[in-house]
Amino acid sequence: MPTAGSITFDDRAVILDGTLVVADLHVGRGTGGSLELPVGSNAEMVERFRSLIDRHDPEEVVVAGDLLHSFQTVPRTVDDTVAGFEQACRDAGARLVVVPGNHDTMLDAVWDGPVESTTRIGETVVCHGHEEPATRGEQYVIGHDHPTIEIEGQRRPCYLVGTDQYHGSEVVMLPSFNALNAGVVVNEMDAADFQSPLVTDADGLEPIVWDGQGRETLSFPRLGEFRRML
Repeated sequence: MPTAGSITFDDRAVILDGTLVVADLHVGRGTGGSLELPVGSNAEMVERFRSLIDRHDPEEVVVAGDLLHSFQTVPRTVDDTVAGFEQACRDAGARLVVVPGNHDTMLDAVWDGPVESTTRIGETVVCHGHEEPATRGEQYVIGHDHPTIEIEGQRRPCYLVGTDQYHGSEVVMLPSFNALNAGVVVNEMDAADFQSPLVTDADGLEPIVWDGQGRETLSFPRLGEFRRML
């Protein structure tokens, strides 16, 4: 699998020292009104989640915020989807940890497992990224902004990797794991345009796109240089 330093990139997730990290699953998005099933396939998201676990055999899986989508209700399909994530981890003997995000106000209704405001993997701190963490690290893995990059009129979910960001540390931002999330185009964004306070230098962020067909990552110039090339 493609790597950058000690991080492995795969299907909108990262693997770091035996820990699989996903962010912004937004389970329940697309559900509402009289719909019996969500728009899109939660089963597909569970299958991708299980495939990641099968490929990498992690000791721990961390959901870095926004496991849920709705702030006020839990649609009836959500329990089954969360149970699918739990079962995938249980089958592999992996511990599943949820780091709450700003959308996870109803988390207690569907999850009674481990919850941590941040979790540490060596010198890496995993958090959602919607607020400044209390824990300091040499690297931060976050979600929250749902980054995408637009290339020749097409939008692609992307990771963003930037050194010398929050308190001089590296920040790795994950795309949303949920394919229903259109994401936010980062091509022209300044640091102030990002919702996460951990991004302090947008020009220094390097977009990385996961190519599922070729099973490889495609790296692009940092945003500051990328904008000049367009």
